[in-house]
Amino acid sequence: MPLDFEALSDWDFEEIRQTLTQRDTILYALGLGFGEDPTDKKELAFVYEDGLKAVPSMAVTMGYPGFWLRNPRTGVNWQKVLHGEQWLDIYKPLPVNANIIGRSKIDFISDKGEGKGAVIYQSRDIIDADTGDKLARVAMSAFCRGDGGFGGENRPGPKPAMLPDRDPDHICDIETLPRQALIYRLSGDMNPLHADPDVARSVGFDRPILHGLATYGLAARAILKSVLDYDSARLVGLDVRFSAPVYPGETVRFEIWEEGGEARFRASIPARDVLVLNNGAARFA
Repeated sequence: MPLDFEALSDWDFEEIRQTLTQRDTILYALGLGFGEDPTDKKELAFVYEDGLKAVPSMAVTMGYPGFWLRNPRTGVNWQKVLHGEQWLDIYKPLPVNANIIGRSKIDFISDKGEGKGAVIYQSRDIIDADTGDKLARVAMSAFCRGDGGFGGENRPGPKPAMLPDRDPDHICDIETLPRQALIYRLSGDMNPLHADPDVARSVGFDRPILHGLATYGLAARAILKSVLDYDSARLVGLDVRFSAPVYPGETVRFEIWEEGGEARFRASIPARDVLVLNNGAARFA
C-alpha cells in the first residue's frame, strides 16, 4: 500500500519546545563515549560542567518531533523505514543550556516506483527561544521501502560527497561500550529496537543495535579528535549516508581525508568488514 502523499505533503508538525540543561549536554556526550579517558582535558570539556562545551552533532537531538511516521494517517509502512541520510548546518555554536524551539517540515517526497520504495526528505530549524537566533538546520531522508508507486515525481536528493581516491590522512578507531545504546537513548530516542532484545530479533537483528544518530555522533567525535583538536566551534556542518547498523561493543574505524576547508570520511567495522557510514563530509568555519 503506498503512502498518503497529500497527507504527508501537508503534514502539520507541532512546534517542539525543549529546555536544554547542562545535564542534557553532558549526557549526550557520554552517549558518544566522550570522557573515555577522564584525565584527557580536551574530552573532559564536553562532559564536565566547568567550562562545558556542546558536541556540535547534539543539534540532531534538539526539538526532535519523535518517530511521527508511526502515525497511521501517514499511510507509511513504518516497520520498513530506514534512515538514509543526515545533514546538519550549524549557524552558531550550540549552547549548553537554553530554551529551544524545533520547527519541522516536509521538504519533498520522491517516488522511486512500485516495489522500489519512496524517500521522504524533511528538515528542522533549531531556534533559541530567548533570542530568536537560528542555531542550526537539521535535515534527513527516510527511505520507505514499502511505499513506492503512489504516482509522485522521482526527484533526486542532494548529491552525496565524494571520497578522494587516495589513502586517508587520518584513521581513528572508536570503541563503543556494550551498553552504549542504553546511554544514548536517554538523549531522546527511546525506540525499543536499541534496548529490547526481543524487539530487535522481531525485525531481524540478533541483538539491539546502536542508534544511527549515535554512529553519526561518533563521526563528530572522530572529526573533532583527528582534525580539529577538539575546537568544537569550527565544526559547522556534518553530512553522512547510513550504510549498515553498528552493534554496541564494536569498534568503529573512521577513515578521514582533509580536503581544503572540510574533511571527507567513511566508517566501517573492521571485525565484520562492513561499511556503516559513507560519503561523509564535515565542514569547518
